[in-house]
Amino acid sequence: MEGTTSSSELGAVIVGVDGSDPARQAAMWAAAEAVRRERPLHIVHGSDTDGRVLYVSAKSIESVRQAGRELLDATSAAVTERFPGLQVNAEFSRRAPVPSLHQAAGPDGTIVVGSRGLGGFSSLMLGSVGLKVAAGAKTPVIIVRGTENGADTGAVLAAVRDEHDLDCARYAAREAQIREGSLRLLHVWNILQSVGEVVTLLDDVEEIANEQVHHLNAVADRIREEFPDLTVQVDADKSTSVASVLVEASRQADLLVMGGRRSPSYLGPTLGRVTHSLVHHAHCPVQLIPRHTDKDGSES
Repeated sequence: MEGTTSSSELGAVIVGVDGSDPARQAAMWAAAEAVRRERPLHIVHGSDTDGRVLYVSAKSIESVRQAGRELLDATSAAVTERFPGLQVNAEFSRRAPVPSLHQAAGPDGTIVVGSRGLGGFSSLMLGSVGLKVAAGAKTPVIIVRGTENGADTGAVLAAVRDEHDLDCARYAAREAQIREGSLRLLHVWNILQSVGEVVTLLDDVEEIANEQVHHLNAVADRIREEFPDLTVQVDADKSTSVASVLVEASRQADLLVMGGRRSPSYLGPTLGRVTHSLVHHAHCPVQLIPRHTDKDGSES
């Protein structure tokens, strides 16, 4: 089983914009995140004009380019007005949004996207783009959602399954640190997946529960050692739905950090079931730290 990405340093912030309200909200959230990190903000618009050139007129292509540049100028101006000391870079890409954002992130940048795209049919396409960005990313991705009802307390929630989520917990700790907030490590285990749908021996359940807590405490001990000034809360829960517990817990957090587990698909990598649920239903922004699938296709 492979672990998360090796570095827990918080890199530059890259945000994708498409003219939608969620994208504008994502740009402002990304700008605030860049200020907290003391990093520049890179605003990207992937126009996909290279992909359209064979079946769209030159006039239409130029219109798309003009609209894209105007969007970048307007977004940059709005960000600079709210965050005057922030270094802002804008990039108009002729490539499609997904490869544009992946390329802009480089080896250690964090990609930020809105939870939805433009209205109508475009929202399906752009929503799909956001999912593809997250599923195929080799660097952290943040899906901005729930900001209108955000807790705004500096609290960061990290979903931890075992020691393979140590780097994920480190990212969460750094996010809590720059917010001058606290970190909650939450482990949720599905009893049906652990011992089957029919539980006959209570001792088996208790043994499994103790093992789950052991893994969680091992991660917590490392985080407390590496971040001695950070308040760290540790909780373990059991449920038949891991996603529902995490969704409810996200009500009290400014950010949920979790391993972006992937499942195999004939269309390419897709997000795992729990991850997919969280990016659609969490009550706060969700940061996904890249993970991989095992050789048998199971989530890791």
